[in-house]
Amino acid sequence: MKTKEEIFNGVKLPGIPMLIFNILLFFAIIGACVWMINASLSTWITVVCLILLGLLLIFNFISFIGYMQIEPNEARVMVFFGKYEGTVKENGFFWVNPLYSKKQLTLRARNLDVAPIKVNDKKGNPILIGQVLVWRVVDTYKASFNIDTTSKAVARPTQQGLTVRLLDKMKSYENFVKVQSDAALRFVAGMFAYDHYENEDEKLTLRSGGQEINEILEKQLNERLSIAGIEIVEARVNNLAYAPEIAAVMLRRQQAEAILSAREKIVDGAVGMVKHALEKLAEEGVIELDNDKKAAMVSNLLVVLCGDETPQPVVNAGTLHN
Repeated sequence: MKTKEEIFNGVKLPGIPMLIFNILLFFAIIGACVWMINASLSTWITVVCLILLGLLLIFNFISFIGYMQIEPNEARVMVFFGKYEGTVKENGFFWVNPLYSKKQLTLRARNLDVAPIKVNDKKGNPILIGQVLVWRVVDTYKASFNIDTTSKAVARPTQQGLTVRLLDKMKSYENFVKVQSDAALRFVAGMFAYDHYENEDEKLTLRSGGQEINEILEKQLNERLSIAGIEIVEARVNNLAYAPEIAAVMLRRQQAEAILSAREKIVDGAVGMVKHALEKLAEEGVIELDNDKKAAMVSNLLVVLCGDETPQPVVNAGTLHN
């Protein structure tokens, strides 16, 4: 019993010559019938010949079912009375045994934009995460026989050149990919924290992981979709945010961290400026300051440099001590 895709090795003839042969055979049968009726042959010979010509005409009509046209990135899964015989991926117009069931599949890449879902990250914080992925069918045997794509739609041509049955089948594949992508996305989101907070030693997070997170997600998806013969060409996280119930709190936390970080830079710069000012005054000999005066000057400069608002100057009309 076959369990994976194989190339069809049965009889597969060029379609145009076979079509010409069927048309010529049809007219030959009609001409032979007319000749047999008008010929002066015995009755039983005429009846036998007409029966044979009728059977040949029926066979000729049945043979028209054996034609198939395969466009680029399409395939036909050949089934003979329930037995898988192989897959035809060669492009062109062909004729095969009319008794073969020719299941149509498209191998073209398809997009799927997964809407953001609410999950918990490694720290237990509720987040919204979404993804966009590109997928395609790579194993026609698994895609045809390993998952259920039953549809009650009646096959009829569409403007795109595909059949309703094929569209329904690809819709079933898309639903299968969507369910498995949700499971993979939840699994990956639970493996990592949203960002570096309490644990600064966290090497990889959802926010900072970037390409590494996408590669892990793609691997998880391929493991889940291999049973259906589907390959993930590319998977990317395209939406990442805190859930609404904690978004405001986390925003204030981020703002506080940004303010603290900015304050640290301001203080570092202010201390350097004060140190430089004292050293410059001492080198130039502009004024001699004792420890009390230095302390007062340092205090005033730090207030001026580290304050949020523009300082208002105060003119001292007395001595330095009053």
